[in-house]
Amino acid sequence: MAPPTFDFDDVSLERLRARRSAKWRRYPPDVLPAWVAEMDFPLAPAVRTALEEALAADDAGYAFAEELPAAFARFAQRRFGWTVDPARVLVVADIMSGVAELLAAAVGRGAAVVVNPPVYPPFFTVARAVGCEVVEAPLGDGWRLDLDRLEAAFAAGAGAYLLCHPHNPTGTVHTREELAAVAALARAHGVLVLADEVHAPMTLAGATHVPYLTIDEDALALVSASKAWNVPGLKCALAVAASDAGSAHLAKLPAHVPFHAGHYGVLSALAAFDKGEAWLDALAAHLARQHERLAGLLAEQLPEVTAAPAQAGYLAWLDCRVLGLGADPSETFLERGRVALSPGPTFGREGDGFARLNLGTSGELLAEAVRRLARAVR
Repeated sequence: MAPPTFDFDDVSLERLRARRSAKWRRYPPDVLPAWVAEMDFPLAPAVRTALEEALAADDAGYAFAEELPAAFARFAQRRFGWTVDPARVLVVADIMSGVAELLAAAVGRGAAVVVNPPVYPPFFTVARAVGCEVVEAPLGDGWRLDLDRLEAAFAAGAGAYLLCHPHNPTGTVHTREELAAVAALARAHGVLVLADEVHAPMTLAGATHVPYLTIDEDALALVSASKAWNVPGLKCALAVAASDAGSAHLAKLPAHVPFHAGHYGVLSALAAFDKGEAWLDALAAHLARQHERLAGLLAEQLPEVTAAPAQAGYLAWLDCRVLGLGADPSETFLERGRVALSPGPTFGREGDGFARLNLGTSGELLAEAVRRLARAVR
Protein backbone atom coordinates (compact mmCIF):
# COMPACT_ATOMS: atom_id res chain seq x y z
CA MET A 1 0.00 0.00 0.00
CA ALA A 2 1.35 3.41 -0.97
CA PRO A 3 2.01 5.83 1.89
CA PRO A 4 -0.55 8.62 2.29
CA THR A 5 0.20 11.95 0.68
CA PHE A 6 -0.53 15.40 2.07
CA ASP A 7 -0.48 18.69 0.16
CA PHE A 8 0.66 21.39 2.54
CA ASP A 9 0.58 23.96 -0.25
CA ASP A 10 -3.19 23.52 -0.60
CA VAL A 11 -4.11 26.29 1.84
CA SER A 12 -6.98 28.75 1.33
CA LEU A 13 -6.52 32.26 2.66
CA GLU A 14 -10.29 32.73 2.65
CA ARG A 15 -10.74 29.65 4.79
CA LEU A 16 -7.95 30.71 7.14
CA ARG A 17 -9.57 34.09 7.70
CA ALA A 18 -12.67 32.29 8.99
CA ARG A 19 -10.64 30.94 11.91
CA ARG A 20 -11.18 32.50 15.32
CA SER A 21 -7.77 31.79 16.86
CA ALA A 22 -5.40 34.52 18.03
CA LYS A 23 -3.30 34.32 14.88
CA TRP A 24 -6.23 35.30 12.69
CA ARG A 25 -8.10 37.66 15.00
CA ARG A 26 -5.46 39.92 16.51
CA TYR A 27 -4.91 42.05 13.38
CA PRO A 28 -7.25 43.62 10.81
CA PRO A 29 -8.17 41.53 7.73
CA ASP A 30 -5.72 43.38 5.46
CA VAL A 31 -2.78 42.14 7.58
CA LEU A 32 -1.15 38.81 6.69
CA PRO A 33 -0.34 37.14 10.04
CA ALA A 34 3.00 35.37 10.24
CA TRP A 35 3.76 35.82 13.91
CA VAL A 36 2.49 33.41 16.59
CA ALA A 37 3.57 29.74 16.53
CA GLU A 38 0.43 28.39 14.89
CA MET A 39 0.39 26.69 11.50
CA ASP A 40 -2.11 27.15 8.66
CA PHE A 41 -2.58 23.52 7.61
CA PRO A 42 -5.59 21.25 8.05
CA LEU A 43 -5.30 18.97 11.05
CA ALA A 44 -3.59 15.62 10.68
CA PRO A 45 -6.29 13.10 9.71
CA ALA A 46 -5.76 10.99 12.84
CA VAL A 47 -6.17 14.03 15.06
CA ARG A 48 -9.25 15.25 13.19
CA THR A 49 -10.85 11.81 13.43
CA ALA A 50 -10.27 11.61 17.18
CA LEU A 51 -11.82 15.02 17.72
CA GLU A 52 -14.75 14.36 15.37
CA GLU A 53 -15.53 11.10 17.15
CA ALA A 54 -15.53 12.88 20.49
CA LEU A 55 -17.85 15.58 19.19
CA ALA A 56 -20.17 13.00 17.66
CA ALA A 57 -20.43 11.35 21.07
CA ASP A 58 -21.01 14.72 22.81
CA ASP A 59 -17.83 13.84 24.69
CA ALA A 60 -16.64 17.11 26.21
CA GLY A 61 -15.99 16.18 29.82
CA TYR A 62 -12.90 16.10 31.94
CA ALA A 63 -9.66 14.66 30.61
CA PHE A 64 -8.68 11.06 31.28
CA ALA A 65 -4.97 10.93 30.52
CA GLU A 66 -3.83 7.61 31.95
CA GLU A 67 -3.03 6.21 28.49
CA LEU A 68 -1.03 9.22 27.32
CA PRO A 69 2.36 8.59 29.01
CA ALA A 70 2.60 5.16 27.35
CA ALA A 71 1.59 6.62 23.98
CA PHE A 72 4.33 9.21 24.23
CA ALA A 73 6.83 6.55 25.30
CA ARG A 74 6.05 4.56 22.15
CA PHE A 75 6.46 7.65 20.00
CA ALA A 76 9.72 8.67 21.69
CA GLN A 77 11.18 5.21 21.14
CA ARG A 78 10.27 5.17 17.45
CA ARG A 79 11.15 8.77 16.70
CA PHE A 80 14.23 9.38 18.82
CA GLY A 81 15.34 5.98 20.13
CA TRP A 82 14.51 7.36 23.57
CA THR A 83 13.32 4.91 26.21
CA VAL A 84 10.79 6.68 28.43
CA ASP A 85 9.29 5.11 31.55
CA PRO A 86 5.57 6.02 31.52
CA ALA A 87 5.59 5.89 35.31
CA ARG A 88 7.93 8.90 35.28
CA VAL A 89 5.64 11.05 33.11
CA LEU A 90 3.16 13.61 34.45
CA VAL A 91 0.44 15.36 32.45
CA VAL A 92 0.40 19.17 32.63
CA ALA A 93 -1.74 21.79 30.90
CA ASP A 94 0.93 23.10 28.54
CA ILE A 95 4.68 23.54 28.32
CA MET A 96 5.00 26.87 30.08
CA SER A 97 2.52 26.17 32.86
CA GLY A 98 4.53 23.02 33.46
CA VAL A 99 7.72 25.06 33.60
CA ALA A 100 6.10 27.48 36.06
CA GLU A 101 4.94 24.68 38.36
CA LEU A 102 8.33 22.95 38.25
CA LEU A 103 10.28 26.12 38.95
CA ALA A 104 8.04 26.97 41.88
CA ALA A 105 8.23 23.47 43.34
CA ALA A 106 11.84 22.52 42.57
CA VAL A 107 13.87 25.72 43.03
CA GLY A 108 11.47 28.26 44.56
CA ARG A 109 11.22 32.02 44.75
CA GLY A 110 14.44 33.98 44.49
CA ALA A 111 16.32 31.29 42.59
CA ALA A 112 18.38 32.30 39.57
CA VAL A 113 17.15 30.78 36.31
CA VAL A 114 19.44 30.82 33.27
CA VAL A 115 18.14 31.41 29.74
CA ASN A 116 19.85 31.75 26.34
CA PRO A 117 18.61 34.85 24.52
CA PRO A 118 17.40 35.41 21.93
CA VAL A 119 14.82 32.97 23.28
CA TYR A 120 11.09 32.31 23.50
CA PRO A 121 9.70 35.33 25.40
CA PRO A 122 7.72 33.35 28.04
CA PHE A 123 11.02 32.00 29.35
CA PHE A 124 11.53 35.47 30.82
CA THR A 125 7.99 36.21 31.90
CA VAL A 126 7.12 32.84 33.42
CA ALA A 127 10.34 32.61 35.43
CA ARG A 128 9.77 36.09 36.82
CA ALA A 129 6.10 35.41 37.49
CA VAL A 130 7.01 32.64 39.96
CA GLY A 131 9.52 34.89 41.70
CA CYS A 132 12.74 33.73 40.07
CA GLU A 133 15.59 35.92 38.86
CA VAL A 134 16.40 35.58 35.16
CA VAL A 135 20.10 35.32 34.32
CA GLU A 136 21.05 35.64 30.66
CA ALA A 137 23.71 33.54 28.93
CA PRO A 138 23.27 34.65 25.29
CA LEU A 139 23.83 32.31 22.38
CA GLY A 140 27.19 32.62 20.68
CA ASP A 141 28.40 32.54 17.08
CA GLY A 142 26.11 30.75 14.66
CA TRP A 143 23.36 30.74 17.29
CA ARG A 144 25.12 27.95 19.16
CA LEU A 145 25.26 27.58 22.93
CA ASP A 146 28.06 29.65 24.46
CA LEU A 147 29.40 27.23 27.05
CA ASP A 148 31.72 29.79 28.66
CA ARG A 149 28.81 32.14 29.31
CA LEU A 150 26.74 29.23 30.52
CA GLU A 151 29.44 28.11 32.95
CA ALA A 152 29.77 31.63 34.32
CA ALA A 153 26.02 31.84 34.87
CA PHE A 154 25.93 28.44 36.58
CA ALA A 155 28.94 29.25 38.76
CA ALA A 156 27.29 32.45 39.96
CA GLY A 157 24.71 30.38 41.80
CA ALA A 158 21.98 29.38 39.34
CA GLY A 159 19.26 27.08 40.56
CA ALA A 160 17.80 26.09 37.20
CA TYR A 161 18.43 26.35 33.48
CA LEU A 162 15.68 26.58 30.86
CA LEU A 163 17.06 24.84 27.79
CA CYS A 164 15.15 25.54 24.57
CA HIS A 165 15.85 22.40 22.53
CA PRO A 166 15.45 22.85 19.55
CA HIS A 167 15.90 26.55 19.99
CA ASN A 168 13.15 29.10 19.43
CA PRO A 169 13.49 31.43 17.49
CA THR A 170 16.64 30.32 15.66
CA GLY A 171 15.71 26.71 14.87
CA THR A 172 19.09 25.53 16.16
CA VAL A 173 19.30 21.85 17.12
CA HIS A 174 21.82 21.36 19.90
CA THR A 175 24.35 18.60 19.29
CA ARG A 176 25.08 15.63 21.51
CA GLU A 177 28.48 17.14 22.32
CA GLU A 178 26.93 20.46 23.33
CA LEU A 179 24.35 18.72 25.50
CA ALA A 180 26.99 16.59 27.17
CA ALA A 181 28.93 19.74 28.02
CA VAL A 182 25.75 21.31 29.45
CA ALA A 183 25.11 18.21 31.56
CA ALA A 184 28.65 18.26 32.94
CA LEU A 185 28.29 21.92 33.91
CA ALA A 186 24.89 21.28 35.48
CA ARG A 187 26.26 18.44 37.59
CA ALA A 188 29.29 20.44 38.64
CA HIS A 189 27.22 23.38 39.84
CA GLY A 190 24.07 21.64 41.05
CA VAL A 191 21.78 23.19 38.42
CA LEU A 192 18.45 21.63 37.51
CA VAL A 193 17.93 21.60 33.73
CA LEU A 194 14.40 21.92 32.36
CA ALA A 195 14.45 21.08 28.64
CA ASP A 196 11.60 22.46 26.51
CA GLU A 197 11.52 20.02 23.59
CA VAL A 198 8.20 21.00 22.04
CA HIS A 199 9.67 21.61 18.56
CA ALA A 200 11.67 18.36 18.54
CA PRO A 201 9.20 16.30 16.45
CA MET A 202 9.78 18.78 13.59
CA THR A 203 13.54 18.27 13.38
CA LEU A 204 14.50 18.58 9.73
CA ALA A 205 16.53 16.23 7.55
CA GLY A 206 20.26 16.61 8.17
CA ALA A 207 19.86 17.27 11.90
CA THR A 208 19.31 14.84 14.77
CA HIS A 209 17.35 15.59 17.90
CA VAL A 210 19.03 14.14 20.99
CA PRO A 211 16.59 14.10 23.92
CA TYR A 212 18.32 15.87 26.77
CA LEU A 213 17.28 13.25 29.32
CA THR A 214 19.34 10.65 27.45
CA ILE A 215 22.36 12.75 28.46
CA ASP A 216 21.31 14.00 31.90
CA GLU A 217 18.94 11.64 33.70
CA ASP A 218 18.41 13.98 36.64
CA ALA A 219 16.96 16.72 34.44
CA LEU A 220 13.33 17.17 33.39
CA ALA A 221 11.86 17.52 29.91
CA LEU A 222 8.64 19.18 28.75
CA VAL A 223 7.07 17.71 25.62
CA SER A 224 3.79 18.08 23.75
CA ALA A 225 1.97 17.41 20.49
CA SER A 226 0.87 21.04 20.49
CA LYS A 227 3.32 22.58 18.02
CA ALA A 228 4.05 19.71 15.63
CA TRP A 229 0.37 18.76 15.18
CA ASN A 230 -0.90 22.33 15.55
CA VAL A 231 -3.23 21.87 18.54
CA PRO A 232 -1.88 24.40 21.08
CA GLY A 233 -5.35 25.63 21.99
CA LEU A 234 -6.40 22.18 23.21
CA LYS A 235 -4.02 22.30 26.18
CA CYS A 236 -2.01 19.21 26.98
CA ALA A 237 1.68 18.58 27.61
CA LEU A 238 3.88 16.17 29.53
CA ALA A 239 6.64 16.60 32.09
CA VAL A 240 9.12 13.73 31.79
CA ALA A 241 11.66 12.46 34.31
CA ALA A 242 14.30 9.77 33.89
CA SER A 243 15.57 9.10 37.41
CA ASP A 244 14.47 8.98 41.03
CA ALA A 245 15.76 12.53 41.44
CA GLY A 246 13.69 13.76 38.53
CA SER A 247 10.61 11.89 39.68
CA ALA A 248 11.02 13.44 43.12
CA HIS A 249 10.69 16.87 41.51
CA LEU A 250 7.50 15.80 39.74
CA ALA A 251 6.13 14.49 43.04
CA LYS A 252 6.45 17.99 44.52
CA LEU A 253 3.87 19.40 42.11
CA PRO A 254 0.40 20.11 43.49
CA ALA A 255 -2.08 17.29 43.00
CA HIS A 256 -4.34 19.49 40.87
CA VAL A 257 -1.75 20.06 38.10
CA PRO A 258 -2.70 17.11 35.82
CA PHE A 259 -6.36 18.11 35.94
CA HIS A 260 -5.63 21.35 34.10
CA ALA A 261 -5.04 19.50 30.84
CA GLY A 262 -7.89 19.66 28.32
CA HIS A 263 -9.85 16.56 27.33
CA TYR A 264 -9.48 17.34 23.64
CA GLY A 265 -5.80 18.05 24.18
CA VAL A 266 -5.34 14.56 25.58
CA LEU A 267 -7.36 12.96 22.76
CA SER A 268 -5.42 14.83 20.07
CA ALA A 269 -2.08 13.92 21.66
CA LEU A 270 -3.00 10.24 21.82
CA ALA A 271 -3.94 10.28 18.14
CA ALA A 272 -0.84 12.25 17.16
CA PHE A 273 1.66 10.08 18.99
CA ASP A 274 0.12 6.75 17.98
CA LYS A 275 -1.23 7.48 14.48
CA GLY A 276 0.17 10.79 13.27
CA GLU A 277 3.74 10.08 12.17
CA ALA A 278 3.12 9.79 8.44
CA TRP A 279 1.59 13.26 8.50
CA LEU A 280 4.48 14.50 10.66
CA ASP A 281 7.05 13.17 8.18
CA ALA A 282 5.28 14.97 5.34
CA LEU A 283 5.11 18.14 7.41
CA ALA A 284 8.84 18.07 8.11
CA ALA A 285 9.58 17.68 4.40
CA HIS A 286 7.31 20.62 3.59
CA LEU A 287 8.93 22.80 6.26
CA ALA A 288 12.36 22.02 4.86
CA ARG A 289 11.12 23.20 1.44
CA GLN A 290 9.69 26.32 3.06
CA HIS A 291 13.03 27.23 4.61
CA GLU A 292 14.67 26.77 1.21
CA ARG A 293 11.96 28.85 -0.44
CA LEU A 294 12.41 31.61 2.11
CA ALA A 295 16.14 31.81 1.47
CA GLY A 296 15.50 32.12 -2.27
CA LEU A 297 12.72 34.68 -1.90
CA LEU A 298 14.83 36.86 0.37
CA ALA A 299 17.81 36.65 -1.97
CA GLU A 300 15.61 37.79 -4.87
CA GLN A 301 13.45 40.43 -3.24
CA LEU A 302 15.06 41.52 0.01
CA PRO A 303 18.74 40.55 -0.03
CA GLU A 304 19.53 42.85 2.90
CA VAL A 305 17.66 40.42 5.18
CA THR A 306 18.97 36.96 6.02
CA ALA A 307 17.37 34.06 7.87
CA ALA A 308 19.20 31.90 10.39
CA PRO A 309 19.74 28.39 8.96
CA ALA A 310 17.02 26.55 10.90
CA GLN A 311 17.39 22.84 11.65
CA ALA A 312 13.93 22.33 13.11
CA GLY A 313 10.44 23.76 13.06
CA TYR A 314 8.59 26.44 11.16
CA LEU A 315 10.12 29.59 12.61
CA ALA A 316 12.56 31.83 10.75
CA TRP A 317 14.78 34.31 12.60
CA LEU A 318 15.29 37.27 10.30
CA ASP A 319 18.29 39.58 10.64
CA CYS A 320 16.99 42.97 9.52
CA ARG A 321 19.70 45.16 11.05
CA VAL A 322 21.08 46.37 7.72
CA LEU A 323 17.72 47.94 6.93
CA GLY A 324 18.16 50.49 9.71
CA LEU A 325 14.60 50.08 11.02
CA GLY A 326 15.56 50.34 14.66
CA ALA A 327 15.23 47.80 17.43
CA ASP A 328 11.86 46.49 16.27
CA PRO A 329 11.64 46.16 12.47
CA SER A 330 8.33 44.31 12.82
CA GLU A 331 6.68 47.70 13.43
CA THR A 332 7.66 48.90 9.96
CA PHE A 333 6.69 45.61 8.33
CA LEU A 334 3.26 45.83 9.95
CA GLU A 335 2.64 49.50 9.24
CA ARG A 336 3.98 49.65 5.68
CA GLY A 337 3.78 46.07 4.48
CA ARG A 338 0.71 44.84 6.37
CA VAL A 339 2.43 41.66 7.45
CA ALA A 340 2.68 40.75 11.14
CA LEU A 341 5.87 39.21 12.51
CA SER A 342 6.96 38.58 16.09
CA PRO A 343 9.06 41.51 17.42
CA GLY A 344 12.71 40.63 17.88
CA PRO A 345 13.25 42.60 21.11
CA THR A 346 10.72 40.43 22.97
CA PHE A 347 13.25 37.58 22.67
CA GLY A 348 15.83 39.59 24.63
CA ARG A 349 18.26 42.38 23.85
CA GLU A 350 19.97 40.13 21.32
CA GLY A 351 16.76 40.37 19.30
CA ASP A 352 17.15 44.07 18.55
CA GLY A 353 17.00 44.50 14.78
CA PHE A 354 15.49 41.04 14.26
CA ALA A 355 12.01 39.66 13.68
CA ARG A 356 10.57 36.15 13.73
CA LEU A 357 8.53 34.88 10.78
CA ASN A 358 6.26 31.83 10.86
CA LEU A 359 6.57 29.87 7.61
CA GLY A 360 4.17 27.12 8.64
CA THR A 361 1.95 27.87 5.67
CA SER A 362 1.81 27.36 1.91
CA GLY A 363 4.51 28.38 -0.53
CA GLU A 364 2.12 30.93 -1.99
CA LEU A 365 1.44 32.64 1.32
CA LEU A 366 5.12 32.58 2.21
CA ALA A 367 5.87 34.32 -1.09
CA GLU A 368 3.18 36.90 -0.33
CA ALA A 369 4.69 37.53 3.10
CA VAL A 370 8.11 38.22 1.56
CA ARG A 371 6.57 40.49 -1.08
CA ARG A 372 5.01 42.49 1.72
CA LEU A 373 8.27 42.66 3.64
CA ALA A 374 10.05 43.98 0.56
CA ARG A 375 7.27 46.45 -0.16
CA ALA A 376 7.58 47.87 3.36
CA VAL A 377 11.15 49.06 2.77
CA ARG A 378 11.10 50.07 -0.90
